[in-house]
Amino acid sequence: MPTKTLQIPTADGRADAFAAFPDHGERHPGVLLYMDAIGLRPVLEQMARELAGHGYSVLVPNLFYRHGPAPVAELPEYIGEDDRPAVFAQLMPLVEEHTTDRALRDADAYLKFLTAQPEVSAGPVAAIGYCMGAVLATRTAAAHPDQVAAVAGFHPGFLVTDAPDSPHRLVHSLSAEVHFGFAENDLPPEAMKELNQALDAAGVDYTTEIYPGTVHGFTMSDTSAFNPSALQHHWDRLLPLLDRTLTKG
Repeated sequence: MPTKTLQIPTADGRADAFAAFPDHGERHPGVLLYMDAIGLRPVLEQMARELAGHGYSVLVPNLFYRHGPAPVAELPEYIGEDDRPAVFAQLMPLVEEHTTDRALRDADAYLKFLTAQPEVSAGPVAAIGYCMGAVLATRTAAAHPDQVAAVAGFHPGFLVTDAPDSPHRLVHSLSAEVHFGFAENDLPPEAMKELNQALDAAGVDYTTEIYPGTVHGFTMSDTSAFNPSALQHHWDRLLPLLDRTLTKG
């Protein structure tokens, strides 16, 4: 299927991005895929290809573009438990510098760019993400309720915090249908309860689910957190959500 490496103009420069499209030449609903903290790399490109194979035009920006093109850190092909301290020592400063203000400026640029692509059909798009990307997908949908019809986040980080702009405090702005798939160690029970109460109070059409037998990062096949059955479960939740909201919605 067609893939491209693209440059997205943003308020702070140009973000490199990977894009994958269905191979039958028509326009298809857009999906903005937010990477996890490890960054834009082959496993995420493969996820984009998988989605394109199901009829979606997918854009995966390098969120750390301010520090250079992907990969911005030296990554082993497989990240085992012993590799994680060194990998995250490089990455956490980049995560911490990716402030909410930066994320919202970038979201504006990403959506404008995605919806302008000739492979993307008119109509709503989806914002999906992994780890930190789940937070960014939620913020994007809350800031652009007229454009984003679906939000999906898998092994999310920091959806419920004490901050005034915690993502769970923004859900009243959502018009999207939402699915969050958590690892067993992602969210304490009291935080999960607070998230569900916020979604209920906002009248959001949503599901939250703890994927059994999982640890944080379970969708990522290039890490020791990978769980093949949980990855399939993620597709079983994500694809019907996109079909309901983008294809038939």
